[in-house]
Amino acid sequence: MRCIFVYKILGSLVIGAVLFSAALGQQPGRPTVSAPDRSFAAELELARLAVSAHGGDKLKNMRSLVINGSVEVTTSAMAQAFPATFITIFAGEKYRIEIVNPFQPLKQTFDGVQTSSSIRGGFTLPPLNRLGFPLLQQLGKQGFVVTSLPDVKKKRRGFRMTSPEGFFTDFYLDEKTSQIKGYDASYTISGRAVATSVEIEKCRPVDGVLVPEKYAQRFDTEQLTVYANFKAKEILVNSEVKDSIFSSVQ
Repeated sequence: MRCIFVYKILGSLVIGAVLFSAALGQQPGRPTVSAPDRSFAAELELARLAVSAHGGDKLKNMRSLVINGSVEVTTSAMAQAFPATFITIFAGEKYRIEIVNPFQPLKQTFDGVQTSSSIRGGFTLPPLNRLGFPLLQQLGKQGFVVTSLPDVKKKRRGFRMTSPEGFFTDFYLDEKTSQIKGYDASYTISGRAVATSVEIEKCRPVDGVLVPEKYAQRFDTEQLTVYANFKAKEILVNSEVKDSIFSSVQ
């Protein structure tokens, strides 16, 4: 039972792969924010610098992103690392995510309307476009708000970005390049409180978009702590992706 639970947590770790490598396409018909909150002008400028550092308009207008790679995981309950592979496919608001491991393979899709997951009991991951790195692509859209970091984090150069649904991420920028070097986020999933933190080790430029390809992520839950080292093998930007890929998980 412990192994099964660990791999359900590993499902949440897939968010890490998405948060750093996913970028969602522009959603037609959604108005942009007409005037930023002047009280957070400095933080808004930091957010703009981060978007620029990771590709600017090429990041914001990216139509699709496909990433596959490997991840090694350890936990506070199981010290021995176990390997897995992952793939994430994004096209606009749609996505597909898979993680392959010998215990509990996981798949989740979103076709723009409905979410489908292979996890038993109706368990699904949080919206993958509302936490972490994908939030950057939403900068300037209505309902996506940039504010300052909490007081306990203000010694770091960064900002907080919150989605219309209330999901937020605290971003930390490199002093020289303004690239995202790490982030913190917290949320509740299936009644469990989860906090995560990420540190980026290496990025890869792909067709003008700077995509983090190697990074370490930590998840703290009410039951255990999970550590994961992600490494992207293949990253494709603006490749053709068929809608059938996002159909319900069988």
